[in-house]
Amino acid sequence: MATKAACVKLNLQPYNQQRLVNLCGQCNEHIHQLETFFDVKIHQRSNSFSILGNPKSSEAASQLINRLYQETLHEPLLTPAKIYLFLNETQAHSTKTIEKPTMTDTAIIKTKRTTIKPHGENQMTYVKNMQTHDINFAIGPAGTGKTYLAVACAVEALEKGQVQRLVLVRPAVEAGEKLGFLPGDMADKVLPYLRPLYDALYEMMGVDQVTKLAEQDIIEIAPLAFMRGRTLSDAFVILDEGQNTTVDQMKMFLTRIGFGSTAVITGDVTQIDLSKGTKSGLIQATQVLKDIEGISFNHFDAEDAVRHPLVQSIIQAYSRFENKL
Repeated sequence: MATKAACVKLNLQPYNQQRLVNLCGQCNEHIHQLETFFDVKIHQRSNSFSILGNPKSSEAASQLINRLYQETLHEPLLTPAKIYLFLNETQAHSTKTIEKPTMTDTAIIKTKRTTIKPHGENQMTYVKNMQTHDINFAIGPAGTGKTYLAVACAVEALEKGQVQRLVLVRPAVEAGEKLGFLPGDMADKVLPYLRPLYDALYEMMGVDQVTKLAEQDIIEIAPLAFMRGRTLSDAFVILDEGQNTTVDQMKMFLTRIGFGSTAVITGDVTQIDLSKGTKSGLIQATQVLKDIEGISFNHFDAEDAVRHPLVQSIIQAYSRFENKL
């Protein structure tokens, strides 16, 4: 027997025209997103909403609309991408009900230019671990916020005076292309590999500030090979693309960490570009170090993806295909 449709009424308070416009989006695009996701019909008149559909879906949609309205109090511009992130949290649960994860003040990253809120329990746990552990591993597919959140925590720690410098590192491993055929000197050749780190820094600090701090050596972005023989104290150190380190390189990096430092190692073990037969240092590290106190391991999956909605589907499709091989 088909479930009887229900109509849930919602009145948003306090009334604020600007916040309502932000909530609904241009031409009601945010409302249409919610209708598609929950398979309901939403009618709005001023600050009153009627949601018609499956009782559970209608109630869930009502709860999310109310939550989004609260977000408009602090969020100057909701976008379809941000709405998708909230919907993605909902999708992570087995039923279409809103179970808002506990968002503590410590899980929210605050820099001078922006405030960054982790989405979903995995991201919140990851942020908390970076704030409390000296060494942290973040393992999962692209688009799950591993590097972005690590850079955000690093910037926050620098601005609060918790560390004296940022050191952002990536292995310059060829991904089907030969470095030797790229134009320029070594710095020019490795720059494309470091670009994602620059992009995140520019967003959080601004180009001028990043350039200034880089000139003062407060921010250093370098290939992994440049870390050999160094000790990094009072620093927030991020090793990105850790799956492309060899066993010896990972051991070398981890033993660079000095007093007062925090290290984060990110990687996607499904995208290893090392030569055939070379074992990933990231994979071995998760096996060797799993029982050491003070080291956190944070695992992400397709449901944590915060890019275009199709990214999650692509990750899942590749995973299914590879599991059949």
